[in-house]
Amino acid sequence: MTTYIAYARVSTAKQGRSGLGLEAQQQAINAYLKPEDTLLAPTYVEVESGKRSDRPELAKALSHAKLTGATLLVAKLDRLARNVRFLHSVLESGVEVAFCDLPQVQGAMGRFIVNQMAGVAELEAGLISERTKAALKAAKERGVQLGGYRGGEKVDPSLGLAERQRRAEDFAARVRPVIAEAQATGANSLRQIASFLTEKGVQTRRGGPWDAAKVRNVMQSM
Repeated sequence: MTTYIAYARVSTAKQGRSGLGLEAQQQAINAYLKPEDTLLAPTYVEVESGKRSDRPELAKALSHAKLTGATLLVAKLDRLARNVRFLHSVLESGVEVAFCDLPQVQGAMGRFIVNQMAGVAELEAGLISERTKAALKAAKERGVQLGGYRGGEKVDPSLGLAERQRRAEDFAARVRPVIAEAQATGANSLRQIASFLTEKGVQTRRGGPWDAAKVRNVMQSM
């Protein structure tokens, strides 16, 4: 039997209010627990960027875990930290940490594995950021107004396949800078990009709301 303190994090206040992301994390936590395990208190929920280290809810969760001897339970590694230095500070805080998406390995070997995986994730995030910045710079040099597209387009079903494909590619080209802007802010999943486009007021080709499938279709046309 293991006693746990659960911690979850979302990046934006809108996600915190809507429950977007939190529900999936809570489901992962509930699925991880065995019948004989104990989960103390409600889940500590943080609404903060993964790049920031000042996390009051995480501090409360760690303090609670230290007082009770519980293990800190987090749905995914990137919900706790996006850089190795901060993750290392948590792992060295004296509290055992378990991740629902990683095999549980205790002690020094477990900390080593988690640090290595965090290092790979940090490298990947850095490379994505560099590519995004380069794409934004190139777009600016071509005279593209970043984040400026706000229109929608009604698709005429009578158009030929070639013309519909051309219009889809034109639309993707106009939306591409906004998607690059979203990725530059840390929106890497299709759902996060869809939320970013919606919040920016960018319409789909048919003028409706964005979702992951529509973002995927546009990115495939880019």
